[in-house]
Amino acid sequence: MTIDYDLVIIGGSFAGRYAALVATQLKATVALVESEVNYGFAQHQAVSEIGRIFHKINDVAGLGIHTIPANTTAKPPQPLDKCEPSVVWPQAHLYTQEVVSHIAEQNSPANLAALGVDVIFGSGQFQSLPHLAFAVNQRFLRGRSYLLASGSVPSIPEIEGLQTIGYLTLSNIWQSLKQPNLPKNWVIIGGVPQGIEVAQTLAQLGCSVTLAMKSASILPLADSEIAYLLQAQLEANGVRVLTEKPVTQIKLIENKKWVQAGDKAIEADEILLATGQQPNVEFLNLHDVGVKWRQRRLVVNNKLQTTNHRIYACGDVIGGYDFTNVANYEARIAVKNALFFPRFSVNYRPIPWGLNSHPCLAEVGLTEAQAKRQFRRNEVLVLRQYYKSVAAAQLKDEITGVCKLIVLRNGEILGSSILGAEAAELINFIALAIAQKIRVKELANLSFVYPSFSQIIESTAKEWGQHKLDSNNALQDFLEGFFHFRRDWNL
Repeated sequence: MTIDYDLVIIGGSFAGRYAALVATQLKATVALVESEVNYGFAQHQAVSEIGRIFHKINDVAGLGIHTIPANTTAKPPQPLDKCEPSVVWPQAHLYTQEVVSHIAEQNSPANLAALGVDVIFGSGQFQSLPHLAFAVNQRFLRGRSYLLASGSVPSIPEIEGLQTIGYLTLSNIWQSLKQPNLPKNWVIIGGVPQGIEVAQTLAQLGCSVTLAMKSASILPLADSEIAYLLQAQLEANGVRVLTEKPVTQIKLIENKKWVQAGDKAIEADEILLATGQQPNVEFLNLHDVGVKWRQRRLVVNNKLQTTNHRIYACGDVIGGYDFTNVANYEARIAVKNALFFPRFSVNYRPIPWGLNSHPCLAEVGLTEAQAKRQFRRNEVLVLRQYYKSVAAAQLKDEITGVCKLIVLRNGEILGSSILGAEAAELINFIALAIAQKIRVKELANLSFVYPSFSQIIESTAKEWGQHKLDSNNALQDFLEGFFHFRRDWNL
């Protein structure tokens, strides 16, 4: 069989383009097949930044802070005016389009083609006979290995009336809102991380938002304390959070949409689905080439091989939350295994993830509950510091937040959960420490710039020393007590 490429990537996601870039750096011949890449993650973050600024301006205006004119003799200081969503929203559209175009340019098809990637636009499917190949645009692409990076599509739940009434999804929400004013009343069904981000953003832009989900927590996989604090912040922003309230029915009554969530009936102008994703593999003919999937995820081993050992997969096509950094990490592992001997295994322990909320939520490694399940409870220490103890937080009025370090008594760092300003940046310190097996005492000995938010890592790490001191004192008290016991009883 003639091999055309070292690696054929079935793209359609940002991870697919990133994988093509990695493969070219390893001097491989690469074909990238894609129809369209969805840059919804960039749009979410861009609109979120606008919502945050909009909310901050209105908070300052509400405090009655005055501006000082350049010519102080002309007129007295004027109060700051509140912004109206109708003024901000049209500008938000322009801003998000510009941001997305800049991000898309970094790994654009033109740039990849200049590096030697054979970029092919179109949809295709696998062929098993006479040899394994990928058929697209009347071409048969034969590779030594293949990589599925086709992303995911919204998983649409079976809810009575949903298809009739209509809805938006996380992949099309910002593109679909063409009107000059945002719809006022929103119901968001489901609790995936991006849905939580959108809920807070809409609330900050002045919308009435209800977040309804089946689970008992807004983030079941996150640290429970951190998730609870984030829920409190959402509610403070005006988001109505309904946990353990599955949506069962949607009706149109007198030209108004009504959503039945548990025992609550909620009026809505728009309905957003945030119930999760499923692999975008429906038309790839995976069954004929021996690739299996179960429910919402492809079956892969720890080398990211599918059940066909020549076909690998990465990103949200294999399931899980859709985080760009996690997908890129998987792409690096999968590409190296596909091009060389498959010896690299995924290890998610040092890979952080973050939520673009306000305050930001970020985690890496084990949560407190996970650590106490895996290790003896008396071996696990939970170190905790609140943002209000940090000078930078006081100066910038960002005192809402907490930093948690999960460590063993010997100083090994198991994980961290941070809710607060710059959490997405701070968590990278902890991720590096876990990856390089740096002990918590080394973090405590660092001297961070003052004032900076990173000081919370230093102060949290120093709590380990106090725990050790308490343990040593307890041991000393025990030994002294035992010595006196032996002496008193002449043992």
